[in-house]
Amino acid sequence: MQQVQSTRAGAFAAILADGSVVTWGDPNQGGDCSAVQEQLQNVQQIQATAGAFAAILADRSVVCCGNPHCGGDCSAVQDQLTDVQQIQRTHWAFAAILADGSVVTWGSPDKGGDCSVVQDQLTNVQQIQATHRAFAAILADGSVVAWGNPDFGGNCSSIQEQLQNVQQVQSTRAGAFAAILADGSVVAWGNRHHGGDCSTIHSHLQYL
Repeated sequence: MQQVQSTRAGAFAAILADGSVVTWGDPNQGGDCSAVQEQLQNVQQIQATAGAFAAILADRSVVCCGNPHCGGDCSAVQDQLTDVQQIQRTHWAFAAILADGSVVTWGSPDKGGDCSVVQDQLTNVQQIQATHRAFAAILADGSVVAWGNPDFGGNCSSIQEQLQNVQQVQSTRAGAFAAILADGSVVAWGNRHHGGDCSTIHSHLQYL
């Protein structure tokens, strides 16, 4: 066995030594992948949302199974899922970074599964982080693009000008992002009750 992942709603997926996958648990939340079992060959990596799995194969394509509202159905974007380098997830959606630095999303549209509003900005993406219902991507120029539920960090427009020369982004699953800039300072956004407001201690967050 190479890797085991779990959905939050009660299912497991295991990558076996031969690259095949075995799933078990709640059949409606990823525990039954029999519909795509034959496609689950040479699996390299698996990611999981609350109720679905997404597997990256050796040819860098993606196979999904589980609750479609949680990203278990990627058929609408299947032809775009080529040369996938990595996958990140909210509890309800997946985001894949492709080799050309573009991003493909699927799953619940208002929880990160639809990035169409910012699609033209998602170029040269280096890294993606996620909260419960939103994504934030660091671009090659050090800027950040966010999408998903704005109450969970999916809108960073109010501090967009501060998000320059970003080195790293971390998240609380509950709904906030924090970015470390090149000068060692920190910029936060999202749900202020879960870390999205660092203004009261901003003077201490210098030169991290």
